[in-house]
Amino acid sequence: MRDSDSDTTGKTDTTVRTDGAEAAAPAAVLAGLDDRLPDLEALYKDLHRHPELGYQETRTAAEVARRLTGHGYDVTTGIAKTGVAGVLRNGPGPVVLLRADMDALPVTEDTGLDYASTVPGRMHACGHDVHVTCLLGAADLLAAGRAHWSGTLVVLFQPAEEVGSGARAMIEAGLYSEGLVPTPDVVLAQHVAPFGAGLIAYCPGACMAAADSLEITFHGTGGHGSRPETTIDPILMAASFVQRVQAVVAREVAPKDRAVVTVGSFHAGDTANVIPDRAVVRLSVRTFDEAVRTAVLAAIERIARAEAAASGADRDPEVTTLDTFPVTVNDTGVLAQVNQDFTQLFGEQRLFAYEPATGSEDAGLLATAAGAPLYYWWLGGWDPDAFRTALAAGRLAQDIPSNHSPHFAPVLRPTLTMGVEALTAAALNQLGEPAAG
Repeated sequence: MRDSDSDTTGKTDTTVRTDGAEAAAPAAVLAGLDDRLPDLEALYKDLHRHPELGYQETRTAAEVARRLTGHGYDVTTGIAKTGVAGVLRNGPGPVVLLRADMDALPVTEDTGLDYASTVPGRMHACGHDVHVTCLLGAADLLAAGRAHWSGTLVVLFQPAEEVGSGARAMIEAGLYSEGLVPTPDVVLAQHVAPFGAGLIAYCPGACMAAADSLEITFHGTGGHGSRPETTIDPILMAASFVQRVQAVVAREVAPKDRAVVTVGSFHAGDTANVIPDRAVVRLSVRTFDEAVRTAVLAAIERIARAEAAASGADRDPEVTTLDTFPVTVNDTGVLAQVNQDFTQLFGEQRLFAYEPATGSEDAGLLATAAGAPLYYWWLGGWDPDAFRTALAAGRLAQDIPSNHSPHFAPVLRPTLTMGVEALTAAALNQLGEPAAG
């Protein structure tokens, strides 16, 4: 149920577990994990060696489909080019969707790992290889342990998260509308992060920012560098914009609100003595509130037009949206329910709350399109001793590589172990009890 009479968890009262069932089911289903870990570690290393960019994840998708078929799932491939979905129907009860993203980044790896990327200029620098491995492990355990739950399990392997279009593309390809998978009652997902392996972080409500990437092209009149008076210099125009646009957050966003505006790319001209006829700036905007987002984007366009007008340009700048991510919002009811099982399984000391992150995700679209609640948590992936040492020295930013770094290298254990356990426990928490008898 997802109407106003539901308890926001996507489950009716008849599917809520008793405390005893909550304690027993994860332990029983997870009992086979140790035997599967060597295979999962080999899978992870293979995925890490062979990273694929968004909509090019053919090798990864083929391995995912092969394994899901072997576990008894109804498998659909080629969703939004390379997406894969597996459906396991196991009697009456809720529909629970577990999601992992598959794409890598255009980053040259510099980890020194013996299983480092073999593809020049490509790397799993954001841990999506961890996500795929953990979800395949959970899918295997949940299929083998189907006697301990009832309902329908959907495991979704999404392309192109890094460019912000993969989830939307799967939805537009008919994920729900064409019945490629049953519409979920709840969506669950996790992301590996650069804090100590063996920890889980959570954030109720808005947990990750909306993101808009823009390209702004300033038009001028080119000419010889020795005669600037005969030109309208787009470099000066764009440079003034870059400085001025920083005032949007400093002077137009209230201190209680959060926003980030970052210019990450500036291209103009080819040689020293020629003033070009255009300059292209790319920037990223992060916000947590739709009204703030609208105001910031409007201010950016206003400043771009004003700088062009101040320079005497005869054309307004062109503003193009490159990609966009929505705010990721965790359902507080589902979060509280799942965290009860996380606490029982891992211990209270392994869970901690964090402030909303300015990174962005598109997993929320899968929940929004279904009218379902979302719970998205962070999975620690860094060497615990190294993390504690850096934390004690106040050097986390300097010593612990972040996601998207060429040095990003999660440790295999306990990252994979806990990732499989977390997805499995979260699914069992939201699935129904097995029929009596």
